[in-house]
Amino acid sequence: GSTIKPLLAAAGLEEGLISPATTWYSSGGIRVGKWFFPDWKAGGHGATNVTKALAESVNTFFYLLAGGDETRRGLGADKAAEYLTYFSWGGLTGIDLPNEEVGLVPTPAWKERTKQERWYIGDTYHLGIGQGGMLVTPIQVAVATAAIANGGRVLEPYIVERQPSSRQLPINWRHLATVRQGMRQAVTAGSARRLNSLSIPLAGKTGTAQIGGTDDTHAWFTSFGPF
Repeated sequence: GSTIKPLLAAAGLEEGLISPATTWYSSGGIRVGKWFFPDWKAGGHGATNVTKALAESVNTFFYLLAGGDETRRGLGADKAAEYLTYFSWGGLTGIDLPNEEVGLVPTPAWKERTKQERWYIGDTYHLGIGQGGMLVTPIQVAVATAAIANGGRVLEPYIVERQPSSRQLPINWRHLATVRQGMRQAVTAGSARRLNSLSIPLAGKTGTAQIGGTDDTHAWFTSFGPF
């Protein structure tokens, strides 16, 4: 679900597709032919920059960031997948527990190989909000959140205390700072504002992920603090 959005925001900033000042308009969703890709808020969120997009979880912003439209270029599915793998999505985090799952970061090649179907712009839009074939584990989300919080170090999580290993994200620390601000605004004024009364100032991101194409959903929340 939308816990993917901070990662894609960092990717878009690093690739120069957006800046902290970039503003796109959310009117309730995007229509492509007979298909409609909605915002969760009826009527949309209005003018939206990246921090507002993270704070209010604005789907339209991330549809465009991932897939673009006739007037702007998006990351594209393969570039988005590349950045997600930097955050340990689609691979092992290396935690010292048995049977860790790798999850799945869907790509056009994956869809053609496993489903014998072509990849559509709608697949990229779904990727932009963490839907479709995307599969991640809670520990992968935690590792990615920690990397945003600490300025770009992707830590190898562990249960038994030992010297941690890490690698550096190929993302400028200023871009991660912008993402952190959006995650903080999610708590102070956005989709996670019920947590603003806690004694520890948090930054975080809400997420809603459909279960197997049904109307049932998993609720996700990832956070770090004190901010």
